[in-house]
Order: sequence, then C-alpha cells, then structure tokens
Amino acid sequence: MNKRSERCRHTGALAVAMLAIGSSTMHAQVASSADLEEAARTISQADFAWRIGVIAHDSMGGRNTPSSGLDMTAEWAASEFRRMGLRGGMPDGSFIQRYPLSSIELDMDRSSVAAGPERLRYGQDVLPLFGIAEGDSGADLIVISGSGNLSRAQRRQVDGRHVAVVLPRDAAGGDRQAFGFLNAIRKAGAASVLVTNSSDDGQWAAAARRSMSPSVSKGWAAESEAADTFVPMLQIRTAALGRVLTGRGIDLDALSGRAGSTVELHETGDLRMTIVQRTRDVTVTAPNVVAILDGSDPELRDEYVVYSGHMDHIGMGAPDSTGDSIFNGADDDASGTTAVIEVAEAMSTLATAPRRSMLFLLVSGEEKGLWGSEWYAENPTVPIESMVANLNADMVGRNWPDTIVAIGKEHSDLGETLNMVNNAHPELRMIAIDDIWPEESFYFRSDHFNFAKKGVPVLFFFNGTHDDYHGRDDEPDRIDTEKAARIGRLVFYLGMEIGNRTERPQWDPASYARIVSD
Repeated sequence: MNKRSERCRHTGALAVAMLAIGSSTMHAQVASSADLEEAARTISQADFAWRIGVIAHDSMGGRNTPSSGLDMTAEWAASEFRRMGLRGGMPDGSFIQRYPLSSIELDMDRSSVAAGPERLRYGQDVLPLFGIAEGDSGADLIVISGSGNLSRAQRRQVDGRHVAVVLPRDAAGGDRQAFGFLNAIRKAGAASVLVTNSSDDGQWAAAARRSMSPSVSKGWAAESEAADTFVPMLQIRTAALGRVLTGRGIDLDALSGRAGSTVELHETGDLRMTIVQRTRDVTVTAPNVVAILDGSDPELRDEYVVYSGHMDHIGMGAPDSTGDSIFNGADDDASGTTAVIEVAEAMSTLATAPRRSMLFLLVSGEEKGLWGSEWYAENPTVPIESMVANLNADMVGRNWPDTIVAIGKEHSDLGETLNMVNNAHPELRMIAIDDIWPEESFYFRSDHFNFAKKGVPVLFFFNGTHDDYHGRDDEPDRIDTEKAARIGRLVFYLGMEIGNRTERPQWDPASYARIVSD
C-alpha cells in the first residue's frame, strides 16, 4: 500500500471512530482527533526505553516485595505522576498506598537440631528448605536412599519419624526433581524431612542467604491459611549428617550413589532427633501507587477507567558465572508499568480530559500472589462500583512485533470496543488477538483478576512468556521499545474510547456468573 492510500484509509477509519464517539457522548465536549493524535505521539520509543531503564536498573535490586528497591520504584513513579499534574489517589491527596505484610525470620539463637550427642546449628549445618515456621518435633530418625515410589510398608515406617533423604553427591539440597519425592514422604506422615546438601562452602553460603532471609506473607491472611501442624523440611549438610550417624553402620557415600536405584530405608538404631524452630514476626509494608486524572464531564467524572501494571519483580539470587545476581524484570513488568505511566502522561497533555476519570494504579506483590492488587481491590480509594473497566498491562515488550494478546475479550463488550479501536488505528501496526494459551489460565494469574472478581470488566494485555522469563537476562536491552510504544498508544486510544462513551462496558452474563464472586 502506498503512503497516500494508507493516509486515506487512516483518515476514513478515524472518522468512523470519532463519529461513534460523537454519537455516544451526546454532544459532550471531547478532545479532537488532532489532539488525540498529538497526545498519542508522546508515547514514544525513546520514553519507553528511558523509563524501563530506570525501573529495571540494577540500583532497584530486582524490586522484590518488600525491598528498598521496590520503595524507590514507587517513589519515582509517584514523582512522575506528580510532575504530570495528576492528583494523588489517596484520600489525603498523596500517591502511595501501603499495605501490611507479615515478615517471619528464624531466631537462630533459639533454634536447633539435636540428634544423640550432636547439636546442629541453623545456618552452619541445617537450613530451611520451604519457608519458616515455629514449633518443636521430637522423633526417631530414619534414612532413605534411592528414588521412586514408597511402598505401603515403607510409608508405615516413615510415619511419625524424622526422615533424612540422601541425594546424589552432586545435588545441592534443592534439586527440583526431588521435590515430588520429598512431598510424598511428608504426606506419608513424616515428622520432618531432611535432605542432604553436598555443595561446597560458597554454594552453601549462598543457599543460606536465600533460605534464612525472612519469609514474607500477606498481613491480612486468614488464620485458615496458616499451617496447623509443624512438619519442617530442611537441608542438612552431608558432612553434618555423617557426624550424626557416626557408629550407626550407615555409609553415606555409598548411599549417595544409589540415586537411580529403588527406595531403601535404613534404620539408625532408634536415634532420637529433636528439632526446635523459633521465629520472630514483624509487620512490614509494601507500596501501591495511585494517581488520578479527573474527568471533564460533571455526570461521568465520578466513574473511572483503571489502568494497572505491577512494579515488583523477584529480587536477587545467587550470582551466576558472570557475577550477576539481580533479576531486573525489564519485561516482567517494567514494560507494563511504563505503559501505564506513558498513557498517564499522554492523557495529561490533553486540553480536554476524557469524560470519565482515569485511575492509574501501579501495584506490587504480583509475583508473590497478586498481593497489592488484592489489597487495593479490598481497600479501594474510589468505590469499586465506580470502576467501569480495568486495562492491565503485564509483559508487553517482547515477542512478536505486530501482535499483542488481549486476554478476556470474550468476557465483556470491551472485546468489541477494542476491536473497533484497533481497526480505527491501522497506523499502529498492532493487532490485539484473543487468548492463544487458554490451557495456561493466564486470565487468573495477573492483577486484573482481583478486579474481575469484584465485577469490573477487564482486559489483560500480555505478549506471553519467553526464555528470559524470571531469568537474569530479562534486561532493558532486550525490550522491543518501538513495539511497546505502539501497544501503549493502542491502550491510550482504548481508554479514551471507554472514558468518553456514555454507556459503561457490559459483562457477558455467562462470564459474569462464572467469574464474579458473590
């Protein structure tokens, strides 16, 4: 297609779109098409690259929830919204909402493992494998080698006893292939599961830093969510287990070579083990950022189109071969966070704001279980029933250059609206397609779902995962910022359309009955 015919097509499609807006707004004043195009142009490749570079910089430390890097990100985002002239979305006019978390750490001075005459210390000899809980457990010790399924007789032998599992020599205690086997032992009634770790001092020290760090959970979790029994799962250094088993006739070196053999249980002669774990529980907080652009229509300005993205990522881990220990999360989700900020900036430049108000929400704790959006949906700063739509951006900077998946199109007429806006803007060279991974249940796995459960129609913009997902290589230089900017313009135009229509988006009745909580 030559440039002249492309301009004609663009002008005609835009005229159709503006006619639809004009008929639906019943003569209300709205931004002109020229103003919209000028605002959309502020969503640029250069701005995307700069903002992703800020959010996914090493100085943010991977933006774990909670962390100083996450707080820095929230403060920076709030400063951007403030600079744009938006108002803070909190009741007192500020931009940051903080929600409570429970941070539990092991009290190493009061925690120990004793087996016969041996006293093992947390951090030096043993480490938590899954989380940190408080309790006491005394029982006899039995040793397991090999792999596979436990027989019925073996399950009876395991029941009520501490179980030391001998892994291959090269295992580091966290071998994911062994997790199913360890859980099967726990379900068989074990008093605890201790898995050997044969790593060197450096690897052990790195594992200790990870596993001894505080265990963080929602500060508003129901009591029923907490475990009601104390069944610790621990890593034990192979040398430490060797000291415990001295004189018991058990050759750990030989047992570590049985990885591919059938499961065998090895008695220790009624060796008694006592595990004592004591914890310290403190309340900490994490941030959401809330900004509002007030609508221009006196009748509709008390309704809101909500844009959302999550600021957090997964923090830091052990250094790789290059010394990199930071998971920067450029696509997940510095890209979606940037999209929300870019749309906010574009709308703030308009001489006439959309008829409805726009609420820009940057949440945290998504990687932990959608914590921040759950808290906001339960403690909104505007009435939940006033939210007419939620447009969520989570990973919009990778994969195909001309396609973005819009999950949830079938659940409300937002899908039809998106199709109309998409068709009106062929210059974006971006097609929003339906969910192509229904088996992955992505609809339930990002922050929009907490709004959908409350009855807010949603769309989730998502480019899918990739080899760098939750890896150290999810870096800013791998983001297709030109593509991301075009997606930003698409959701800008979509928000303007929703914000200027007189009628609210409507759910598909069957979807509403299936998704919305009572």
